[in-house]
Amino acid sequence: EVQFVESGGGLVQAGGSLRLSCVASGFTFDDYALGWFRQAPGKEREGVSCISGSDGSTYTMESMKGRFRISSDNAKNTVYLQMNSLKPEDTAVYYCAAVPLSRPFLMSSWWLDQMSSKFGSWGQGTQVTVSS
Repeated sequence: EVQFVESGGGLVQAGGSLRLSCVASGFTFDDYALGWFRQAPGKEREGVSCISGSDGSTYTMESMKGRFRISSDNAKNTVYLQMNSLKPEDTAVYYCAAVPLSRPFLMSSWWLDQMSSKFGSWGQGTQVTVSS
């Protein structure tokens, strides 16, 4: 069973940075696409960024591109989200998800849509709060 444990969230002032971590178990990173999602109070969960466990290629949603960067350490079964220049609107609970890799292999929003619709083992997430 695919499981994630997210950590690294906290309270930070606008303009600050956080690095989120997500330790996975129950599957082999190389065979999966992995992603970060977030859910703000009163809003639907939205995709943030994804990475191929096979070749490390990434995709980040346009609104967060340049500020957020996803990476992974396959040896540690861990995926990271480096968040810089944080804004109050980034306040949310952040979650990890994964789906098996298949064609098309190029990371894109399609993969975030796949995770959103097919991934069912959502963890507790990690709370990020950005104060103004």
